[in-house]
This record gives sequence, C-alpha cells and structure tokens, in this order.
Amino acid sequence: MAKSSTKPAAKKTAAKSTAKKPLFDKKYLDKQRDLLLEERCRYITSATRLKAEADSLVEEREPGDVQFDEESGEGDTLAVERERDLALSAHARAAVDQIDAALARIDSGTYGICLVSGKPIPRQRLNAIPWAAERVEHKAGGF
Repeated sequence: MAKSSTKPAAKKTAAKSTAKKPLFDKKYLDKQRDLLLEERCRYITSATRLKAEADSLVEEREPGDVQFDEESGEGDTLAVERERDLALSAHARAAVDQIDAALARIDSGTYGICLVSGKPIPRQRLNAIPWAAERVEHKAGGF
C-alpha cells in the first residue's frame, strides 16, 4: 500500500493571527480624549484672551497720543506687543486645529497611527503630546 502524501487540513489559527487588533483599548482612548478636550479648552481660552489683549492695545490708544520719535519708543513697543499677542493667539488656534484632528482620528479608529509612515506612534509620545500625528523621526524631518 502506498502512503498518502496529503497533509492534514491546516487549522484556522492563521486567520485569527491576521485579524487586526486595535492599537489602544477603550480606556486609554477615553483618557486621551479627556486630555485632548482639556487642552482644547485651555488653548481656546488662551487664544481668546490674547486676541482681546491685542485688540485692546489698539482701542485704548487715541490717535496722536503716542510719540514715534527717536526719544520715545512707545509706538514701536505697542506694535510689537500687539504682534506678539496676535502671533501667540494664532499659535493657540493652530493647536486647537491639531487637537480637533486628533479627536477625529479617535472617532475614526486611526488615532496613534503616523500620518506619514502608517506605523504606530509610540505610547510615550502620545502621552506627552496627545495630538501628535507623526512619529518623532518624521516630525523632526529625519525621514
């Protein structure tokens, strides 16, 4: 009698190993969402306050009230303060946009995946910067 050369049927364990496991559990994602919402509130408050300060520098000053000669630098100082406040406000609003994008990634199930490489972002980076969208090597321009 000839031995059969057929092998036993492969078990279905291979199918289980290829199933995609979420990067983070619900508890971690809920914690990150809470952190993101707290930071969002903080940045919005800061942006609003800085914009109001910049606007008040213009409103409180009467035309002709400020000297712009060599002996008085007040005109330049007010302009610099206003520009600084506006720049910081814009920076805070940009952070809000990044936070909103991170919240959307949580909702879509893509939170923690690098937008550049598609690889997971290390948990330590997400703990430090919950709205991080790129791995550090891509953010730093290394790759």
